[in-house]
Amino acid sequence: MKKIIFTDKAPAPIGPYNQAVLSGNTLYASGQIAINPASGEIITDNINDETTQVMQNIAAILEAANMTFENVVKATIFIMDMNNFAAINTVYGSYFDEKTAPARETVQVACLPKNVNVEISIIAVQ
Repeated sequence: MKKIIFTDKAPAPIGPYNQAVLSGNTLYASGQIAINPASGEIITDNINDETTQVMQNIAAILEAANMTFENVVKATIFIMDMNNFAAINTVYGSYFDEKTAPARETVQVACLPKNVNVEISIIAVQ
């Protein structure tokens, strides 16, 4: 049994997928990019603001599922340029307690949707 999670506080899907799916007590959130859900604007002027918008989108999805970043058990970060890793990691890390941070991988990719610089997906458990 699965429940579709949707909030207008995060960008609407741009394809045949949902923002997140809750299956049992596990939340699978689709990758988020830096689209401001209020304006539809893509934020790519600097990597800190871009990553912050991505994390805010994830926060909105977690809230819609009655969860927080404390519930996140796994994250995947896709980046266009590994030279941005330190800046992305600093913003990302500010949303977690380092002692209870989730498992994670970070991979450099050739291209991301809308030519953004970072996309992050998460799995969370209640």
